[in-house]
Amino acid sequence: MRSGHIGRWAAVTGAVLLTGACSQAGLAGVGANRPVAPATVPASGPAGGGAAEPTPTLSPSPSPSQAAGKPEGDDPVKVPPPKLSKYTYTFPVKGCKTTYQRKLLVLPKTTIWAKQGCSYVAPVDGVVDEVNTSDTWSPATDAGAARGGRFVTIIGADGVRYLGGHLDSVAGGIKPGTKVKGGQVLGKVGRSGNARDTGSNLYFAISWKTGPAYWWVRRGMVEPWDYLDAWRKGNRTLSPREETMKLRGKLGETPRCTVQCLGKVVPAQTTSSTPKPTRKPKPRRTASEEDVVTLNPTIAPLRPQ
Repeated sequence: MRSGHIGRWAAVTGAVLLTGACSQAGLAGVGANRPVAPATVPASGPAGGGAAEPTPTLSPSPSPSQAAGKPEGDDPVKVPPPKLSKYTYTFPVKGCKTTYQRKLLVLPKTTIWAKQGCSYVAPVDGVVDEVNTSDTWSPATDAGAARGGRFVTIIGADGVRYLGGHLDSVAGGIKPGTKVKGGQVLGKVGRSGNARDTGSNLYFAISWKTGPAYWWVRRGMVEPWDYLDAWRKGNRTLSPREETMKLRGKLGETPRCTVQCLGKVVPAQTTSSTPKPTRKPKPRRTASEEDVVTLNPTIAPLRPQ
């Protein structure tokens, strides 16, 4: 009976010792009292356990433009400006650097600053209308008709009158009735008239045809700078005809002068006690009567072209 109890105790003790030995040998590096974390297997790993292969990192594939290189663009296509009229214009000063006013100061005209001797050319095909080769302006009187100095006007094929004043000289062969082409030289930029004490420039004005007595019409009625901008930048068909004819229809052929109409009043000379022999006064020359030669001094009829 006693020997049976001893045998059972020996069996239990052996089992306990065997279990401890297995736990220490089978889980190397893990303490007997330390919980063991379950092994994680990536979802993409092989079935049944084993070491999982690392997931490869995929780099984005280059786009077609990166693979082939950035294509070079073609040269820009030059599109000509739209044709706005049947007339072709050119800037009235040729072969020289110029600047000009782009706002209304006193009169609807502009001053084109250029070196003396630069060419004043016809802005459009036309016929020479007025030519003034004499500079009769005097600062003592500042007569309005003489302020422009030497000048040439043409009646363009568009029916508009163009004036170039303050000229140093008029080109040879330029006289009333002469047909000219756009770009043809009419004179040389200078300082005649009331530009005598300023830098050389071209007095440029747009109006309609009248007789020489209406000099205030000739000196400018339509603001010219938008047209000058277009002609210089390449849009050579922008025409002032519509604006000019519309204004002429509104104001009439010969509107009255309203700005800078009178010259200076010459003070009367004092008489001395000694009488002096009287002299017959010489007739005074005026630019509008003798120096200005016109093709047709009568007023142009108002008719569409």
